[in-house]
Amino acid sequence: MAGAHSTAAAPSDPLGRDELLQEYGFAFPAGNGASATEAELSTEPLENLVELAAKLCGVPFGVINVLTSDEQRQVAAVGIDAGVCSREDSMCSKVFHSGEMTVVRDASLDPRFATNPFVTGEIAAVRFYASVPLEMSSGFVLGSLCVFSDSPAAPDAGQLDMLEILSRQAVQLLELQRRTLQLNRALTEVRESNAKLAEFAGRVSHDLRGPLTTTLGYVEMAEDEVEGDHPAAEYLQIISASGHRMLAMLEDVLTYSRMGGVLQRQRVSLQEVAAEVARDLGLSFGPGAVLDSEEMKLDVDPGQLRTLLQNLVANAMNYRSPERDLNVRISGISNYHGITVLVADNGKGIAQADRQRVLEPLVRLHRQGDGHGSGLGLAICRRIAEAHGGELSLKESPGGGTTAVISFPTDQ
Repeated sequence: MAGAHSTAAAPSDPLGRDELLQEYGFAFPAGNGASATEAELSTEPLENLVELAAKLCGVPFGVINVLTSDEQRQVAAVGIDAGVCSREDSMCSKVFHSGEMTVVRDASLDPRFATNPFVTGEIAAVRFYASVPLEMSSGFVLGSLCVFSDSPAAPDAGQLDMLEILSRQAVQLLELQRRTLQLNRALTEVRESNAKLAEFAGRVSHDLRGPLTTTLGYVEMAEDEVEGDHPAAEYLQIISASGHRMLAMLEDVLTYSRMGGVLQRQRVSLQEVAAEVARDLGLSFGPGAVLDSEEMKLDVDPGQLRTLLQNLVANAMNYRSPERDLNVRISGISNYHGITVLVADNGKGIAQADRQRVLEPLVRLHRQGDGHGSGLGLAICRRIAEAHGGELSLKESPGGGTTAVISFPTDQ
């Protein structure tokens, strides 16, 4: 007999059914191999749901069936081992497109199932049988939630209501599984794209640096031969400055393309990395010096942390205030969320309206008196923070200047 709860009839199998099943994580081998999902997905939530459905209906067996173009595959089962049969032999294949729950007290007395091998004993000896179609949000009917017994049974209306509720839960789990797969595949594509970008940027950088370096070499030779008051001297200086800016831009583009890849996390000292940055930039380091840092331990990629701090301190040098001596202070805050590093300078500062914009690649403010830059320094820092699962934001320093706030969450 049919259940009391029904919906509109579902459409027949769409073309490419097996391809649609792959969107939900079901990758089935050819032949009668065991059913499988993609490696990163677990069937445990579905198995728990099937067990609950069987117990609620007071029967020993339950399965979630997925119907391929030619087979029925049990992807979660309780009371039996998950198996495979031809779609022709499947009981659920006869009713899963009905759009409603099917409930049969004794399948041996139902003309739809009386000769089915699951009923006659060739495969099993099913008597009580209840099946609810698993219709996805797109209208695609993936299969069914099915509970059954080897003896006649008659669950009450409340039990059947719960079976339908559990079928909707199964649909939600399967939709979540599909979304998870889509996100994982998109993430893989992004990583592959980033790797190709880094490779391309490396080749372009190499191909451009050679001729540019040669050009700058000839410019230097020409500068040595030209008298200081010669009209060409000024032009050569302009060419040299432009060439060196272009060379710096190539290095920044290459760095940006490489940041955010695979992290090599280590336990590092914030103070030691800051001291290395000071040496690289030729700054004094320590209390009362241009650059100072608190001590704190971080589990980060040391190379990327050094790049981040060096870019932020170089920015502070580039955009220092003409009204006061440069001072940069690096500090940290640790709590249950993780660690937040603050790099505070007393420079010219950044207007609140521009603070989000300057974190984008190739954005420069072009203010009077600003030093030269590629517009990639802060974008590189942001990319490093995001690669560690955190974020970077800018705020005003007390007394003027800019403070970069970089979060490094725990358990990333």
